[in-house]
Amino acid sequence: MICILHGYLLEGSGSNLWTRSVIEALVRQGRTVHLLAQENHPEIYPFIRKAIRYRPDGSVETFHEAPAGEGGCVLHKPVLGDLLPVYVRDRYEEFDRVIPLVELETYEIEKYVETNVEVLRRVVREHKISAMHANHAVMMSVVAERVSGETGVPFAIMPHGSGLEYAVRPDPRMKRYAESAFAAASRVFVIGDEMQGRVLELLGNVEGLEEKLTRLPLGVDTSKFEPVEPSERKASIRRLYEGLQTVVRGRPADAAERMRHAVASATSAEEIARSASAIATYELKKPDEDIEARLESIDWTRDEVALFVGRLIAAKGPQNVIAALPFVFRDHPGLRLILIGHGPLREPLEAMVLAMHQGRRDLFGSIVEMGRRFEEHPEGSGGDLTFHEIASYLRSLEEEGRLEEWWDACREHLLPERIIFGGYLTHAELRYLFGCADVAIFPSLVKEAGPLVFLEAMASGIFPLGTYFGGMKASIDATRELIGDDGWKRMQIDPEPSRVVGSIASQLPLALECSRHYSRDLRSIAVEHHDWRNVAETLSETLGEAGIRKQDSGSRGCEEE
Repeated sequence: MICILHGYLLEGSGSNLWTRSVIEALVRQGRTVHLLAQENHPEIYPFIRKAIRYRPDGSVETFHEAPAGEGGCVLHKPVLGDLLPVYVRDRYEEFDRVIPLVELETYEIEKYVETNVEVLRRVVREHKISAMHANHAVMMSVVAERVSGETGVPFAIMPHGSGLEYAVRPDPRMKRYAESAFAAASRVFVIGDEMQGRVLELLGNVEGLEEKLTRLPLGVDTSKFEPVEPSERKASIRRLYEGLQTVVRGRPADAAERMRHAVASATSAEEIARSASAIATYELKKPDEDIEARLESIDWTRDEVALFVGRLIAAKGPQNVIAALPFVFRDHPGLRLILIGHGPLREPLEAMVLAMHQGRRDLFGSIVEMGRRFEEHPEGSGGDLTFHEIASYLRSLEEEGRLEEWWDACREHLLPERIIFGGYLTHAELRYLFGCADVAIFPSLVKEAGPLVFLEAMASGIFPLGTYFGGMKASIDATRELIGDDGWKRMQIDPEPSRVVGSIASQLPLALECSRHYSRDLRSIAVEHHDWRNVAETLSETLGEAGIRKQDSGSRGCEEE
């Protein structure tokens, strides 16, 4: 019997998506899986059979129970109080204090760990758990380590990028916690060369670590993400609308007009930041109130569509896509860009589009200069926070004598209505949107360990572009044999900061030219090599039938030095 330790929610991307998808695949195989997590809406996940809440006084409460069936997931939710330790600051329902681990006192971290340990100890004993799987380098790995030390039940760890980069790397305490847990683990799953390299770089002094490393690739649900023929796009979007009928909305319809008024009177990025803060009081992880009207403006039978899906933060690079668009929009008059996601750059990006279209060079320059300071806690920050990639692109245009041409293209072709923000969508809705695009673009400025959205684009048969480094490079390279050098090269966005925007501007048209030509091959790669069923089976065999054995290990805890 397997217990997966996640510690967060099931909705969203990254490790949340990984956990949700693997459990769903295991349940489809008729297995029972136990999950330790903070999900508070189990009723929206058909694979969750039962959800139990564990209170600090030791009492338990079943807060969800579905009809009995073969297999299923049992969710175990420890009640933590008002504090949720995270890697990157965000908003979470139920928690007043959502604070990065590196900002917490050690006693607060220990209280969090021990609360989870108490619950996991009980789950292991009452449900005859034979193996545990802990997501992230910290802190669920430490919870598993301590319970394993008491019970003898072996455990594996799967590190994800955020835990390593925003906790283990900057904080010596987190590194000591991770080293102790990795030393005690029987297996450490890595999704590819990029993640293996990060683990060995940060934790390479853990004895025997390299022998524990086991490949577990990323996956995609190819039964949900499927190609959509151009003639069927409108019908697919209608299904998206139907799925949104009962969904609570986030940003109100009048927010765009308020942003336009704010830009009209603003003379600096600081004024834009204040206006953005005043507008962004809505629930962020929800679709826009008027997303249907915005999508309805697209002619789905004739227009070309580029799609960005991800958090609207500088590290994900949406600002660079926008800066690259004037010439692309000029040469592709039927092209629209859809941006799906939430984040602190949502309103500033809208302001940037308006400044570009209106030819307001001073305001645009101020926005570029402010850059990541629009984000309260910018990821990957350090030193100057300017949008350097955009600044470099404009300098190169000036050197080539093309800057005025770019501004002319901004005013004439970068129409705000051609750039469609939709807010946050779950996979229940995204499945109907992905296949209706021609290309997807993922221009991250940081090395992604494993870009799941890239695989979702492939499964949908649409042509993906990604920054050619890290895990994205591995995903791009995996397509080369089947689609050939020409298609492989067209997927690549140059990671060199001074060339990123120019690379997007040159590669996007090439991708649009060939998008449908490679649709069948991209779909084939996703089905044969990346379906979640295969990932779940590998995990199950490693933890179960193949067996992970308890290894002798050093200390069971980690005290601050």
